[in-house]
Amino acid sequence: IVTLGTLGAKSVVRDVGRVLGWSYGDGDRIAKMIPNELNIDLENAAKKNPELATAIENEPAVKQLWDYARVLEGLSRNTGIHAAGVVIGDRPLDEFIPLCRGKENEVVTQYAMGPLTDLGMLKMDFLGLKTLTVMNEAVRLIHKKDPAFDLATIPTNDGATFSIYNNGETLGIFQMESGGITGFCKNFDITTIEDIIALGALYRPGPMQFIPDYIERKKGRKKIEYIHPLLEKVCSETYGIIVYQEQVQLAASVLAGYSLGDADLLRRAMGKKDKEKMEKERARFVEGCEKKNAITPKIANAIFEFILKFAEYGFNKSHSAAYGWISYQTAFLKAHYPLEFMSAMLSFDASTTERLAEVIGECRRMEIAIRPPDINSSDLKFNPQEDAQAIRFGLGSVKNVGAGAMESAIAEREKNGPFKSLEDFCSRLDSRTVNRKILESLVKCGAFDPFGKFRSQLFAEIESAMGAAAAVQRDRASGQVSLFGDLEMPADKATTSNHTKVEPWPQQEMLAYEKELLGYYVSGHPLDRFAGNFDSGKFSTIAQASQTEESGSFKLAGLLATVEKKFTKKDGKPFGVLLLEDFTGSLEVTAWEDVFTKNAALLLPGSAVALNVRIARREDSIRATATSVTALKPKASVKPVRLRLSREKLQEADLPRILDCIKRHPGPRPLFLEFVRSDGSKVEVEAAEEFAVSDEREITSELAAFIMSA
Repeated sequence: IVTLGTLGAKSVVRDVGRVLGWSYGDGDRIAKMIPNELNIDLENAAKKNPELATAIENEPAVKQLWDYARVLEGLSRNTGIHAAGVVIGDRPLDEFIPLCRGKENEVVTQYAMGPLTDLGMLKMDFLGLKTLTVMNEAVRLIHKKDPAFDLATIPTNDGATFSIYNNGETLGIFQMESGGITGFCKNFDITTIEDIIALGALYRPGPMQFIPDYIERKKGRKKIEYIHPLLEKVCSETYGIIVYQEQVQLAASVLAGYSLGDADLLRRAMGKKDKEKMEKERARFVEGCEKKNAITPKIANAIFEFILKFAEYGFNKSHSAAYGWISYQTAFLKAHYPLEFMSAMLSFDASTTERLAEVIGECRRMEIAIRPPDINSSDLKFNPQEDAQAIRFGLGSVKNVGAGAMESAIAEREKNGPFKSLEDFCSRLDSRTVNRKILESLVKCGAFDPFGKFRSQLFAEIESAMGAAAAVQRDRASGQVSLFGDLEMPADKATTSNHTKVEPWPQQEMLAYEKELLGYYVSGHPLDRFAGNFDSGKFSTIAQASQTEESGSFKLAGLLATVEKKFTKKDGKPFGVLLLEDFTGSLEVTAWEDVFTKNAALLLPGSAVALNVRIARREDSIRATATSVTALKPKASVKPVRLRLSREKLQEADLPRILDCIKRHPGPRPLFLEFVRSDGSKVEVEAAEEFAVSDEREITSELAAFIMSA
């Protein structure tokens, strides 16, 4: 079904300004003077904002723009495709309506939703929710340890689940992720699933204005009063505020004797503000109230106005309840099965680098470690590691590595045991399945780290390993066997004569490979030496700034991934487009001429900087502008590093290895060792100052065999 985008008040001002050759900033200045009200038009905007009226009256250029915009306002601007709606007919649709092709060759109606309904066409909405796929994957992982788990029968009064909302921990929670609704969740004091359903219905343009009043009534800080006692039957569950369309219908039925079918026609007329129908319905409503419940015309009119106030914004409760149930299910999974739920999110929901960084950042907050891919313990998708409170990268998530090749590798591993070396891996898999490009990518991202060699050493051995494996496979194909039968290839057959010393890759190079192939830094982060700046709370994170619902100023810090120099079209002045990265994501920031030229020496790729940034939200996107730039000074994190070591897995002979690992990562962070027994009891030891470390990620990666949690 086609959708028609129209030239609304703000968009028509910006579009006309652009056509007239105005800069974005000048057009945006006028657009921002238009009040943020649903369906506001230009005429009312000028009446409501004296500043705007003055600009129109005193600035000839603004007057010209305004006159053009008034003519164009409301016209169709562009076409799109309805997110979920389809039309169904008992005959080919072109016998009823005109059709066309969309951008991707879809068959699209040329009539929008309204005319289609008027013609009597059957319109259905089919929503494909990725959240359902995420939940399905989480349940699959849960069934590995709890086969009886059934998401459909979870309790609906779970306190831990409600705490997810009340604490604002809503990343990954269906319909509750945006910064604005997260704030309302924290103030809402959610105690029932009905609260979740109501919040989902209220958090939309229009009814959003009623949320503060709803919260005040819910918490007993504002008295709930009804124009007529019968209204309590209609909206007591929503504290005297009409939230749902069904309540409008119920009110008409209970007070004025409408049938539910006629009540729905009343609701539609109210929602569409059809004045002619409204006056007819008002008379019928007042008459019905008097006839059925002896309500005077004066009170009946007041009730009609009360219903009218909310009817325009009323939401379908059955829709909101279905969404609320899905939202509750995701929160339940996050509260009780965090490893499985976050693993599923990483497998299916982190489809972009920005989203991946956001989800991994949430894992860090939840104290869930993210481990690099491991050829002997990773699945195709992200998978939880219960014993280590960690999630392992999926082999299928590595760039340049096909799912088919990794499915073969996992099947071989499960059939014949773990791989013992790079040569063993190559010899056990068909060379047509695993090529050099795949091996290079697996080495660079750390998937072969369990073989106990530096990645640089493994990378240097790829050629010889492939050659030796090819020879073994040729022998097998020709039926040759050794004196002792077809035994596996010795672990170092390909490299026993290779004594060339290969230096480890520098940390920055190793991290760059991880970012390239995994989309995220796993064994460390280029900002680690600046981590103390972020611990202090002095800076907002990019994730926080990106989720803001309103324009505002933020202090951000991070690395400049790219710096692109550009020139303005109007006068050719230089400015910069910066891509800033921190632990939580990336943000494109514009530095105009004064800031860009003044800080040219700082604004270079790879520089660590602190920025004061002004963020303006425009519809579904944000525009960030740097107002000042300073160098970010190294400041290591002083948060203690805690290593939880499994006493069962640990032997005395392993202690020198642990000590060696700690010594190789010196830094300012105090180290605590927790030795955890099988019964859950533990002994904690604070290491001496000389054993302070830099960052736990590299250490936990190297000592994964002994670690219980990061």
